[in-house]
Amino acid sequence: MPRRRKTPREDEKGSSPPSSSGASPQPPPRAAASSSSTPPQASQGALAMARHPQYSQHYQVGGTSGGRSGGQYSQSRSGRGGGGTGGYHGQQQPQQQQQPRQAPAVSAVVEQFSGLGVEVSVPAQPAPPQPSVVAPPASSKALRFPLRPGRGQTGVKCIVKVNHFFAELPDKDLHHYDVTITPEVTSRGVNRAVMEQLVKLHRDSSLGHRLPVYDGRKSLYTAGPLPFHYKDFQVSLPEEDDGCGTPRRDRQFKVVIKFAARADLHHLGQFLAGRQADAPQEALQVLDIVLRELPTHRYSPVGRSFYSPDLGRRQPLGDGLESWRGFYQSIRPTQMGLSLNIDMSSTAFIEPLPVVDFVGKLLNKDISRPLSDADRIKIKKALRGVKVEVTHRGTMRRKYRISGLTSQPTQELMFPVDDRGTMKSVMEYFRDTYHYTIRSPSLPCLQVGNQERPNYLPMEVCKIVEGQRYTKRLNERQVTALLKVTCQRPRERELDILQTVYHNAYNQDPYAQEFGIRISDRLALVEARILPAPWLKYHETGREKDCLPQDGTWNMMNKKMVDGGTVNYWACVNFSRTVQDNIARGFCNDLAQMCLISGMAFAAEPIIPVHAARPDQVERALKSVYREVQSKVKGKELELLIAILPDNNGSLYGDLKRICETDLGLVSQCCLTKHVFKRGKQYLANVALKINVKVGGRNTVLVDALSRRLPLVSDTPTIIFGADVTHPHPGEDSSPSIAAVVASQDWPEVTKYAGLVCAQAHRQELIQDLYKTWVDPQKGTMNGGMIRELLISFRSASGYKPGRIIFYRDGVSEGQFYQVLLHELDAIRKACASLEPNYQPLVTFVVVQKRHHTRLFANDHDDTRTTDKSGNILPGTVVDSKICHPTEFDFYLCSHAGIQGTSRPAHYHVLWDENKFTADGLQSLTNSLCYTYARCTRSVSIVPPAYYAHLAAFRARFYMEPDASEAGSVHRNTAPRAGNRQDGSIRPLPALKDKVKKVMFYC
Repeated sequence: MPRRRKTPREDEKGSSPPSSSGASPQPPPRAAASSSSTPPQASQGALAMARHPQYSQHYQVGGTSGGRSGGQYSQSRSGRGGGGTGGYHGQQQPQQQQQPRQAPAVSAVVEQFSGLGVEVSVPAQPAPPQPSVVAPPASSKALRFPLRPGRGQTGVKCIVKVNHFFAELPDKDLHHYDVTITPEVTSRGVNRAVMEQLVKLHRDSSLGHRLPVYDGRKSLYTAGPLPFHYKDFQVSLPEEDDGCGTPRRDRQFKVVIKFAARADLHHLGQFLAGRQADAPQEALQVLDIVLRELPTHRYSPVGRSFYSPDLGRRQPLGDGLESWRGFYQSIRPTQMGLSLNIDMSSTAFIEPLPVVDFVGKLLNKDISRPLSDADRIKIKKALRGVKVEVTHRGTMRRKYRISGLTSQPTQELMFPVDDRGTMKSVMEYFRDTYHYTIRSPSLPCLQVGNQERPNYLPMEVCKIVEGQRYTKRLNERQVTALLKVTCQRPRERELDILQTVYHNAYNQDPYAQEFGIRISDRLALVEARILPAPWLKYHETGREKDCLPQDGTWNMMNKKMVDGGTVNYWACVNFSRTVQDNIARGFCNDLAQMCLISGMAFAAEPIIPVHAARPDQVERALKSVYREVQSKVKGKELELLIAILPDNNGSLYGDLKRICETDLGLVSQCCLTKHVFKRGKQYLANVALKINVKVGGRNTVLVDALSRRLPLVSDTPTIIFGADVTHPHPGEDSSPSIAAVVASQDWPEVTKYAGLVCAQAHRQELIQDLYKTWVDPQKGTMNGGMIRELLISFRSASGYKPGRIIFYRDGVSEGQFYQVLLHELDAIRKACASLEPNYQPLVTFVVVQKRHHTRLFANDHDDTRTTDKSGNILPGTVVDSKICHPTEFDFYLCSHAGIQGTSRPAHYHVLWDENKFTADGLQSLTNSLCYTYARCTRSVSIVPPAYYAHLAAFRARFYMEPDASEAGSVHRNTAPRAGNRQDGSIRPLPALKDKVKKVMFYC
């Protein structure tokens, strides 16, 4: 093992949508809005407002300002309210409309909102309400999430099984002790080994027969007190042989155990019974650690999951990776008490291969020849941080962590062997020290240790240590292979979960027994309801004017888009060498015909002939086509670009979208070569749906929206937001996160959504640009941000000013609920207040979660009344009891039909609700919205605004600077784009053109 000094050094080891039963309902009358259609859930104030003779004029442009929500929007200076030019004026709203806000005396809303740093009004009589500024809360504990407003009653009742297992709360007296291990090590594995040795030696003596559990860091828990408050121990761990013949020495550790506190289970019981608001996190954490202790010894822990090659067959994923089966485990407080959530899981591990074999698989080539720079970069990225063991020392398998790769081949590497600078080659060192002749001298060496004093290991003497999870980004082939492994029908998944519980034998777990925890071995049975699918409206000129989806699906046969867009000027660019001109022309003709048949006003021919171009000249081609069209139709502009792309197109797709959306102000539709050759009717129909919304049309509308029967949306102008933040892939250490916000632009239809995107700090979950202020040298303090811009856009597009805001927020974990609510609700309030004084529409803030492990199974897998063709529960299945939060307003909704695998319901958790939704109101609204997704004729798994925000955020990644280390096959343009500046600040994304951000460009 060559090193820069004689003294051998060792790296410290690291841890490493349905129809209701019975006869099909008849379509409701296609009537205009009327007061009789107001939903029964609406408040008396809303009903009174709906009956008011001026209802249809409340928000018309041109009235006088007045009333709490009246007045004008303007882009004025801060502090001047609604003054300035270009404002939108609204009539004074009738007194009845203020009633919902006045309902609570000295509103609880005001109390809870206290301190969000915004103006809050307390209604007074008879004088108009005056704003008052309040101080921010001392902590998030000043906030309380809304209580459950009762359980829903709508829908056909049924029983479902859930992968939650009832856990009996122990009556033990839990004690918490602080642990200090000296010398301190960062590896949880070493810490656990030290404590395991300590328990083995002292359990029956100093520990008073207690069997403690340990979190691997600073905390130890026992079921009852230890016989001391403070004690230190000496623990020896055997040191690995260094392979150089020196005597083995034990590593000595001093362990101090000191009493910290009693873990109070009483408050957990109170919380589960609904008599306490806050979940006692420490008590839950203790129980979680107890149930994780034994699996941690048996398996490889990854987050909340455990993996092992013994839990299922390993499957190759390609490029030196393999999948391991495992299970997810988490203790959760629910309405039925504590439950243990168990689910199956799979993830990628690095195959425990000789490094030479791994590199061969990674590069998929003969590595006996010299490696290129690109090969070395790929190897370095794949192996950095990976732990290897050496094989040239017989039975002594010392382990190292890879820190890099040498730029020179092994045969050229020299290193100093003493302080005088005497040099020796790696080849000579291995021959003289280990009597080993290196067989692959052309390969580079692995660097282990730190960069200042690296040690060199030839690849051929290293083998990858088993059990290392692959944390970097998987390629498309690997993702596909992993999905095949994880994709299980509901019946199979349920059996695997039960088998896992049986195999884990929680009732024989010595740690669970010590702490008195008992786990049921049966899936929880829960009452669910199947919500009816909503009627959908299509154009009057089609043979079918309405549609009732069956099992979450429908099609466009005999139907026309309810609001077909117009495309007079369009062009096609063909970037695929294999698609000849006549094939491209034929495809364009078929697509134009499909758009016409579907209800669009679409020119039959492109404005210029199909333009063939090379993929590496995308910017030149797009700008050439754009200029050619402009010169041909003077005074008009290109409205749509069709692009034919190779099936494997590298960065072409992203470059095209960036240029079109941030430079040319043009919407585009990309079509892959394989689809161009097939020209399938279903494919063309789906593309027509996407094109229609990109040019400002609507595909379908909820009949209930047109007849004003959507709960708390139809009674007053309402804007629905969706927001999401996408983070860089693992391994990208500094790339910005991307935030996206979309908002509905039409009312009462709530179908069109405009979108905005921004870059923000790496892995920052709070959306930074919802509201912002800055100082303009001439104009003074200015207001802006995504919420403000979208509110102005809504007013401009619809003619109305929203009286309600419904905000669906995707991608927030439970631990971030308070943080996100405090920051983002504050931004919403400030954005509204910046438009006019006292403008504070009622806000409902709902978190949408998909990354959870709750699965719903039919009670009888053979019952066709409660399952679809895939064996999954029916679309519209909702659960708001038993497995949900003990007191707060949340529910699980499976709004989509299963295609393959087991459907994952979306979890909706209400964090703020000034609109006072009933359970039925929010559940039916959310379910109905899932049928309005523009890109297909299927209901989708999460509410569309949240889905659209995710799509917009994903799109915006293409606007960023490419990673310099990732060389693509296609030349990338060097125009400045978003990313990190050299000083570490975030370079903003290039701005979307106005024409683009007003339409659903991300579809």
